[in-house]
Amino acid sequence: MNKIHMGRNVKRFREMLGIKQEGLAYQLGDDWNQQRISALEQKELIDDPLLDQVAKLLKVPAEAIKNFDEEAAVNVISNTFTSNDASTLNAVNHQCTFNTLDKIMEQAEEIKSLYVAWLKEKEEKIVWLEKLLAEKNSSRNI
Repeated sequence: MNKIHMGRNVKRFREMLGIKQEGLAYQLGDDWNQQRISALEQKELIDDPLLDQVAKLLKVPAEAIKNFDEEAAVNVISNTFTSNDASTLNAVNHQCTFNTLDKIMEQAEEIKSLYVAWLKEKEEKIVWLEKLLAEKNSSRNI
């Protein structure tokens, strides 16, 4: 089993969040500076009160810093990722099960049918308005 290096894990999380050592030092208070953060990131073990404070500032659980094992994570990824496995997020499906041109044509037909229905509705409205106008004109002529 690999030994967890808490200082390296602090550095990993800090870098993933885009926080500079100076920024973390500023958040920790006046007693801290970039050199002290650098020294903290070199420590294999970090006392719980300090680790809790750093974890809170990084907005990650202290347990994540204590338990994160990069080598184990890489092993899981390398042992489970295959480009033929559809369950993996980054997999590319080279065996497409539908014809994209067919899908485009289906969409075009749907748009066409919607347009035809819209035109029919407009024609019915025009007929109704013409009828209404004719009735109004005939009532004026009486």
